[in-house]
Amino acid sequence: MSNRTVSASATRLTVGAAAVHLAMTTLLAAASGAALAQTASKETTLQEIQVLGTADKRYLAKSSTSATKTDTLLRDTPQSVTVITKEMISDLGMQSMTDVVRYVPGLIASQGEGNRDAVVFRGNNSTGDFYIDGIRDDVQYFRDLYNIDAVEALKGSNAMIFGRGGSGGVINRVSKQPQWNTIREGSLTLGSHSNRRATLDMGQAVDSNVAFRINAMVEDSDSYRKGVNVQRAGVNPTLAFRLGANTSAVIGYEHFRDDRVADRGITVGLNGLPYDTDESTFFGNAALSPTWARVDALSAVVEHEFGNGLSLRNRTRFADYNKFYQNFYPSSAVKLNGKVDIAAYQDSTDRQTFFNQTDLSYSLSIGGMKHKLLGGFEIGRQATTNGRNLGTLEGKSTQEVLASAPLYTGAYAFNPSTRNYSVAKAAAFYLQDQVELTRQLQAVVGLRWDRFDVDYTNRVSGQKISVTDTPVSPRLGLVFKPFDAISIYANYSKAYVPRAGDQLVSLTGTSRTFEPEEFTNKEVGVKWDITPDLYATAAIYKLDRTNVVLPTSVPGQNNTLADGQTSEGVELSLSGRITPQWSMMGGYAYTDARLSPALGSKLLAQVPEHAFSLWNRYDFNAQWGAGLGMIYRDEMYATTTNSSVLPTYTRFDAAVFYNLGAKYKLQANLENVFNKRYYASAHNEFNISPGAMRSLRVTLNAKF
Repeated sequence: MSNRTVSASATRLTVGAAAVHLAMTTLLAAASGAALAQTASKETTLQEIQVLGTADKRYLAKSSTSATKTDTLLRDTPQSVTVITKEMISDLGMQSMTDVVRYVPGLIASQGEGNRDAVVFRGNNSTGDFYIDGIRDDVQYFRDLYNIDAVEALKGSNAMIFGRGGSGGVINRVSKQPQWNTIREGSLTLGSHSNRRATLDMGQAVDSNVAFRINAMVEDSDSYRKGVNVQRAGVNPTLAFRLGANTSAVIGYEHFRDDRVADRGITVGLNGLPYDTDESTFFGNAALSPTWARVDALSAVVEHEFGNGLSLRNRTRFADYNKFYQNFYPSSAVKLNGKVDIAAYQDSTDRQTFFNQTDLSYSLSIGGMKHKLLGGFEIGRQATTNGRNLGTLEGKSTQEVLASAPLYTGAYAFNPSTRNYSVAKAAAFYLQDQVELTRQLQAVVGLRWDRFDVDYTNRVSGQKISVTDTPVSPRLGLVFKPFDAISIYANYSKAYVPRAGDQLVSLTGTSRTFEPEEFTNKEVGVKWDITPDLYATAAIYKLDRTNVVLPTSVPGQNNTLADGQTSEGVELSLSGRITPQWSMMGGYAYTDARLSPALGSKLLAQVPEHAFSLWNRYDFNAQWGAGLGMIYRDEMYATTTNSSVLPTYTRFDAAVFYNLGAKYKLQANLENVFNKRYYASAHNEFNISPGAMRSLRVTLNAKF
């Protein structure tokens, strides 16, 4: 490894130790002050602590319905869950899933080839483990936050609740819902690189039985990357109905569109590090790399309380997705002659999705034990048309350009490569019991049975493949509470990924004969309400991936299954208020993730050993506030060949908040305060995204 990489490793160890020390010092300092405060106050009542993201709590979420499908305190949930509240989203000016993931320990944002959200969950890269209000939203596109109240990251295998996928975790967006109070809010953001964005949030009661809410957004922004821009818009009207004393319904529709340049970054140099060039340099041709997504989604939820602890909830979502991208991108490292290969292709996906979930929950007491029973079923259908055209550049699959001037301007053409059509049908039944065995001991026991059918047609060869999987997904969690404010938990769960992959287009005649890949998560942890306003967690886990197909090149010999990889790690988090003026959210993750010996024992791609984030907001008075944040990420490999490295970096962010009376708030967010040069993410060693240099955004938030 080069001297620069050795130096980076030394820096990584030093800064990593500093980050760990800072995380533990903050936890201990907060705990010490909070312990004194606790002795002078009574334990908060259950009603008071079941609050999600209120202005009083700011960065603190106390409960969630996503992890168990019932309203459960996070402290009583035997799983690692991080919630990014709407106040956190607003204070940092978050505009994307990448912004969110920076503050979730155990998750790393991947590049996604510059055309989609992609996240590495505890070592497992996924573009499909995304949900909205508990319903699958798995097409590859960039999601926005304009209509979102909170973002929940549930880590570990999640099949019992979410079905297929969820191998290392899932991200669930909680959408804004109609209220019977008046909402009149809007924002205007202007910033570096011609960042221009506006949002609108309006709602009110029509009468005592009907309320509406409409969220809208428009953005037209350039980028620090040469030739890269984004234009997107969304509108999401919703209606809420009180259909009686015990029945309610919400109906919503969203139209969302996103047009941008597919930016796959820069390539790697001869030294195994990102090529030394300006962060704005575009390899390929930005003008020839358009990508767009269109989403039209209709959702409905009906809830009914029967009384005596029995309730029913039914959710339905129909969505029509259209996605296209074309990219001219670097497909090799920089060569000895100072040149790099450029390649191109087009890809399109149309998917129509329908899901319906019905949950019946019942609370009762038997033999001195309290039970919260859940039974439910889910049905779904996804029809996907996918096609790819490979590019020829002056008659060849690739063409060389100078790495010092990597713009490709030659002739090109696109030729059909693949045409696939698949229909996936899903049906599932699940049962769960949250039982209070004693005042101090609780258990969460669940089991899910899925039937997943995929009918796949290769429209080029005419080959038809049909596969049916019927996995059974268990979940067992124990929660021990030595004190009301502290929970010690253990969790065991499994998840499965069918051979069609998370995008339903990966079936081959060989792979169909194998059972789905299996992911087993074992986790123990501690959750602590240090004070009613401050919440800390610690988790230790082991996540194993098995049933991985090992191909063979030996004639007559069949492919075999083997263990694939193992991730082991520690995750710490702290969120809430340390004092009435000081709010913070921080997290640290140590991850050791590597392939199995059968696959070479290499470290997994895009998984840093140490990662740390910390954001603080301090309100000096009713008018003025300031924020300061730090993001540290250890060096990590771009691929499992372990031949190229994204170096360690530390980035500082800051913000200033000023209230212009009761109706207007002004904030300025400065990212990368010290103009640190760094590399944010990768898709492989030839596609590495440089981070942005110092950037400023100013936002005016208004209530009217």
